[in-house]
Amino acid sequence: MTSLNLFRRSVARPTLLLPAILYGALSAAFCAASPLAAAAVASASSFLSAAFAAAAQVPAPAQAAGPSASGLPPGAGILAKVQRNTSMTSDVTATVTLTQQKTGQGIKTFTMHFFRRDADDSFLIAFTSPESEKGNGYLRSGENFWMYRRNTRAFQHVNRDESIGGTDAQGDDFEDRPITDLYAPSRDAAGREAVVEDTLGKIPVYRMDLIAKTHDVDYPKKTYWVRRDNFLLLKETSFTQSGTLMQTAYFLKYAPLEGRFVPVEQIFIDEFEKGNKTKVSLSDITLKPIPPEVFTKAYLENLSK
Repeated sequence: MTSLNLFRRSVARPTLLLPAILYGALSAAFCAASPLAAAAVASASSFLSAAFAAAAQVPAPAQAAGPSASGLPPGAGILAKVQRNTSMTSDVTATVTLTQQKTGQGIKTFTMHFFRRDADDSFLIAFTSPESEKGNGYLRSGENFWMYRRNTRAFQHVNRDESIGGTDAQGDDFEDRPITDLYAPSRDAAGREAVVEDTLGKIPVYRMDLIAKTHDVDYPKKTYWVRRDNFLLLKETSFTQSGTLMQTAYFLKYAPLEGRFVPVEQIFIDEFEKGNKTKVSLSDITLKPIPPEVFTKAYLENLSK
């Protein structure tokens, strides 16, 4: 979901959806969220049912796509509405909190300031905690992606899939890539789309299987649970090509923002390494224009002082 996917991706790498999240990617993204304790990340069905009930209070932003021959909306139309609900066209500023639970390592929390401008593919991340990461940051401008380290006051050119500050998030999690460019509904041998009516908790949803349209994705297969009334994504499962479940994501809370919706609370569960979970929360989200000087090395370096 490119929902300002501030964070669209995984426990293995969140993700950022900052629409995306951060994306993107972001994530995105983003915020009238009531805080959830870290223990809630591991809570069972009663917690998730309550979360989905809260999500049901979000007003419907879109009308259903026209029915197909089966009487269901076409899968491509559902994806397009998911994309439109969460895509942002303005600059985005937010505070991102990543809470990671890893087996044998306990719980770690990372906070960061996040600035993004999709018009020229730029974003800046500046860590504010923990102390070991405070002052470190990342800057993307066009195709260039740099990591900054406070202790050496040096910039290093890194790849888009570089881990962000030791978290499960990666640089490309903070980008905003339209889900309609990445995935399409899968079809059976007769050419019928894999879209069915279902429920998640007590919420009526469309459940649809997706296949990747490009090799530049983390997972070649996904399943979406999309609310029927407003086309907001509630749950996502991700699979290998052979069908092994790798990750489950829940989009627990959205906030309306200038005619779009930002996922402000997301939980990513690692299904491969059991016990690993990541919660992504966004707050202090604004869509005010960001001055060009923000997306510069000088600005990031100044933030770390």
